[in-house]
Amino acid sequence: MSSNGDLSDLGSSDSFWEPGNYKRTVKRIDDGHRLCNELVSCFQERAKIEKSYALQLSDWAKRWRGVVEKGPQYGTLEKAWHAFMQAADRLSELHLDLRQRLAAEDSEKVRDWQKDAFHKQMMGGFRETKDADDGFRKAQKPWVRKLKEVDSSKKSYHQARKEEWTASTRETHAKADPTKSQEEVRKYTTRVERCNQEAEKVKERYQKALEELNRCNPRYMEDMEQVFDLTQEAERRRLRFFKDVLLDTHTHLDLSSREGFKVLYQDLGQTIRGANDTEDLRWWRNTHGPGMSMNWPQFEEWSPEASRSISRKERGGHSEENVVTLTNIVSSGRDDVPPSPITLDTSRTKEYSSDWSDEEIPKKALAVNGVGEDEDEEEEEEEEEEQVEGVRVRALYDYIGQEADELSFKAGEELLKLGEEDEQGWCKGQLSGGRVGLYPANYVQAAAS
Repeated sequence: MSSNGDLSDLGSSDSFWEPGNYKRTVKRIDDGHRLCNELVSCFQERAKIEKSYALQLSDWAKRWRGVVEKGPQYGTLEKAWHAFMQAADRLSELHLDLRQRLAAEDSEKVRDWQKDAFHKQMMGGFRETKDADDGFRKAQKPWVRKLKEVDSSKKSYHQARKEEWTASTRETHAKADPTKSQEEVRKYTTRVERCNQEAEKVKERYQKALEELNRCNPRYMEDMEQVFDLTQEAERRRLRFFKDVLLDTHTHLDLSSREGFKVLYQDLGQTIRGANDTEDLRWWRNTHGPGMSMNWPQFEEWSPEASRSISRKERGGHSEENVVTLTNIVSSGRDDVPPSPITLDTSRTKEYSSDWSDEEIPKKALAVNGVGEDEDEEEEEEEEEEQVEGVRVRALYDYIGQEADELSFKAGEELLKLGEEDEQGWCKGQLSGGRVGLYPANYVQAAAS
């Protein structure tokens, strides 16, 4: 680690106070800019819907006005009917006005505020984001140096205790071993004493580094709080602005005077007015800010159990979810032991290898309901002639097929090998009775000529 406050690999928890964890608060500034774009896009889409609806209303009124004028209806009922088309025209004008407010007035308001709140830099990013990041980094840099010293001294102390424990164990074994001379035992004892003295020295340095870190904590917290409050104030302005924009949009959308619409928009307005920037900021503070709990570094005693090597099971990193082991294998009763079961990937489908041609697949499946039986019989005869030309092998062990396309055989039984071993360890073969299927390649060997 560098001495200039490199924050990588130091954070041990999710607390705001851990090195580098302030970046979530810094990222919130960039998120505010993105949210402005999303807010504009959201109501731009709504503006397109309002325009489309207004045009459809106008087209509907125009078409049906002509139908009613040319139709047989007359008198006051005709005027009442025309009143629907007149109302549609007026409603269309209202929706076009709403579209204009959403697409122009409200969107421009958000764009103008966004331009004033976020200032782009020549090298990319926003000045507000860089200022916040620099402020947090500057406040955290001295404390991180102390934290590194604590971490380094803790590792040295634990290593010293480990060496002491190892020396003590060897001394105990030497004392219990009658073949060891007194001189050899005395050397082990001297080694234990030397390791103990070294461990005590390192322990003192560890405790001193921890005390120095704890003395820096108040100043560290104060500096971090000052930068955090600046970001909170900027976020407060954004939350209040968004609330105002939503209230303006709500006012523009509330076009109807019917009771049902009044209730709907009253509920919507009540929800929007229920937004409280103070509550939002308090939640952020307690969830992602200084209000979070912190497991401050404490002295940790070394113990042999903490330094044990992990078990083989813990070291094994690969998952066995996608492998299956063939276990349906019967021993032939001889002294030799069958090879380890073939471990296959479960993605292997129960069909012939892709290396075999279509002509090698049994043709009986193609002659369903009697279709193509004559051609199949001729092709099967040709296939049998080709299969006779396979390599003769002899089974080394008993094997019982577990799937319909697998062969079963006894140790010593001969069969024909009809294809090369695939990448999963299977071969295509034919029993003496004529049955064709798959078998594990390591269960046979070439038959003596």
